[in-house]
Formats: sequence, C-alpha cells, structure tokens
Amino acid sequence: MSDEIEMMPAAPRGGDNPLGSAPLGSLIRKYATPAIIAMLVSSAYNITDQIFIGNVIGMYGNAATNVAFPLVQFCTALALLIGVGCASNFNINMGAGRKDEAARYAGAGIAMVSVAGITVALFALLFIKHLMNAFGATENVLPLAVQYTGITAFGIPFLMFTSACANLIRADGKPTYSMICTITGALINVFLDWLLMFPFHLGIAGAAYATVIGQIVSGLMVLHYMTRYRSVKITRDLLIPKLTYIIGIIKLGTASFINHFIMMAVQITMNNVLRTYGAQSIYGSDIPLAVAGVIAKVNTIITAFSVGTAQGCQPIYGFNTGAKNYARIKQTFKLASIFVLSFSFFALACLQLFPRQIVSIFGSGDALYYEFAERYIRIYFMMICIVGMQPLTVNFFTASGKAKQGILLSLTRQGLFLLPLLIILPRFLGLNGMLIAGPIADFMSVTWCVLLVLIEMRKLTALERAEKMNLTT
Repeated sequence: MSDEIEMMPAAPRGGDNPLGSAPLGSLIRKYATPAIIAMLVSSAYNITDQIFIGNVIGMYGNAATNVAFPLVQFCTALALLIGVGCASNFNINMGAGRKDEAARYAGAGIAMVSVAGITVALFALLFIKHLMNAFGATENVLPLAVQYTGITAFGIPFLMFTSACANLIRADGKPTYSMICTITGALINVFLDWLLMFPFHLGIAGAAYATVIGQIVSGLMVLHYMTRYRSVKITRDLLIPKLTYIIGIIKLGTASFINHFIMMAVQITMNNVLRTYGAQSIYGSDIPLAVAGVIAKVNTIITAFSVGTAQGCQPIYGFNTGAKNYARIKQTFKLASIFVLSFSFFALACLQLFPRQIVSIFGSGDALYYEFAERYIRIYFMMICIVGMQPLTVNFFTASGKAKQGILLSLTRQGLFLLPLLIILPRFLGLNGMLIAGPIADFMSVTWCVLLVLIEMRKLTALERAEKMNLTT
C-alpha cells in the first residue's frame, strides 16, 4: 500500500459507520477501554505468576520468570506484526468500501498467526536451555527457568492467536468481546495459580500450568468468534493467503513488531548487564536479576494504558484514512494524547512515592534487595511521564498507512537510543549506567516522536483543505 494517502481512490466519508460519524470522545472510550483492560489482563498472566512465585519460591523464582520473559515478548511482537498489519489493512479497505479485499486480509492474518504460533512453540521446546542461558540465567536460576518455560511453551500458539486476532475483533466492532476473551483466561490463570501452587504444592510448574490453561481457554473463545465474523465472511479459501496479502500485512505490522522485538532485545541485554555488573557490586548477580523481573512486570502495567489506547484508536485512524476524513484523524490523536499523558504523570507520582510498597507486592527480600529495587524504580522510570507518546505515535502512523514513519519511530526509544546506552554506559558507570540509560532514551525518543507528529499534522491539514476544495468544486 502506498504511503501517499492522497493517491487513494475517492471513498465515502464515513456514512453511517460510527468510526466515521460517532462523537470521538465516546468512540475512543468504547474502543480504547476494552483494549486497555485486555492489555492489563494480558499482563496479569505474567504478573500473577510473578506474585505467586515470588511469595512461594522467593527471589530465584522472580529471577526465573524474568529470564523467561523475553520469549513472551517475542511471541507478542510476532502476534502484533500479524494482528496490527492485518487489522490496519482491513480497516483501511473497509473505509474505502473494498469489502472483498478486507476479507482476504482477515483470512491471511488468521492463517499466518496459526502457523507462526506452532513454529515458535516447537523452536522454544527444542532449544529451551540455550535460550534461557542467552536470556541471562545464572547457575541458581537456570533450572527454574527451564522448568517454567518448558511448560508455558505449549501455550504459545494460543497466546499468539489471541493477541493477533484481538485486533480483528476490535476492527469488527466488538472490542468488549476481545476484552472478555482475555479476562476469562486471566481469571482462570489466577485461580489455578492459587490452586496448583498452594493446595497442590506444584511450585513454579503449577504457575506454568495455570498460564497455559488460561491461554488455551482465551484462544478457543477467539476462535469461536472468528467463525462468526460479522463485517465479512471468512471462508476456508481465504485461509490460504496469497503473497500479496502476506506482504501487505507485514508492511503495516512491521512497526509494531520492531517495537516489541527490540523490547525483547533490550530485556535480554539488561539481564546480561545485570548478571555481569551485578557480580561486581555489593548486590551480586541474583538480586539485580530478580528486581529487574519485578520492574519488567510493573512496566507492562504502565505501558498497557498507552499501548491499549493506541490499539483502541487504530480502527478510527484506519477507517478515516480510507474515508479521507483528515480532521477526524487529527482530533483522535489529540484526545488520545491527553489521556495518555494524564495517566503517565499519575504513574510517575506513584513510582517515585511508593517504590518499596510496589516491589513488596511481588515477594520479600533482604535489605540489599529493597535498596536496589528503590534505586531502580526511581531512576529508571524518571521520564515515564512522557514515554507513553511513543507507542501512541507508532500506531498513529501505522494505522494511517504510513508504514515507513511507523517503523522509524519503532526504532527510536529501544533500538537507536536505549540499546546502545545499555551497552556503553555500564562500562563506565557499572549498574548506575544501566539505570540512567532508561530516562535518557525516553527523553530522546519522545522528542523525535513530537517532531514527526507535528510534520504529519501539517500534511493532514493541507490534505483536509484540498479535500474540501474538491468537494466544493
């Protein structure tokens, strides 16, 4: 699909479709709220495991889930590559009145994520020990990490199918059902965590079994909906995708994939930095690794609001891009930005005022554990008040058909700034270098996002004026 929106054929300007005509405030709430809740509940899979494991097994259990977390991040990245790319193409084609093309993209996305989920699960099971070592496991942590991941790998196909198809369900006008699928699986996970770890005393294996069962239930609920899709009919022949649609999905999903893939690379780098430079400090290797696991889960809660808002706005951007309703695109981004920034400042206050209380939720530790945890939170999250603008901006460009800008912005915070800083600064400052890398990267990436958004808003204003002139003549 061309990045030059103005070259698209003329299309209806929204008609009776609520994406093109409903009040934006209520529309954003309708789509963003379920997406945020779904993101929070999705995070609950790992957070609940972290809490139960931290309180039952202790510090090494927290470190083990931290080491296993990059695999989850990769699955999420791949699911978003397919899900966001599929839904973006689907919404743009629906907005332009091309229902047959939209249906073909939906079928291609379903087929792609099904094959990808099975492939990743098999790879993880075959190379599990090598992966855990590469992800930063210490001698004390490795057995627990291998045990936990060896079980959760069986849930990967269902995890990826749910994550990817949730985008299509929202595009079909049913964001609440998407949320219910994720919540159902998470509630099952929470109950089984308690049941298997306390009455049945299965330890970290119990947490892993609980996660897999919850993911299977969510995946089956999503599959049930996809067989009854409303906007278009998804037939069996559409599940054999043509190369054209695969490329189209990859093109518009690459930005989201890169963003989460680099997050995985950053997590792996951080784990290895913590293992190496922690051993040279008074904290040792295991305390920083355990604390990083807790902080990673806290971060998923915070980013759920910005990523969920971005995903909720995606159908609005896509439909109105196809309908050439540029004023509505601009207003959607403005309202979403206000919400994300408001929540981000609230999150900053909580992290700065209550770091010890937040860490204590995930289990106890000694004085050195809490000392490092408080330093980690206060320094690393210093610029969390603005970082939510980055995923919001990435999705804004991607959903509007501007794949190149979306990819570029995906590379900024994690890839162009944070990853090099994590490698360079600890060489001179030890663990402190890793901590200050976060806020520096946050500030630099958000500055870049703001500049590109301002340029894009001027272009949309020019297109809006040109469209009005065409309508009057």
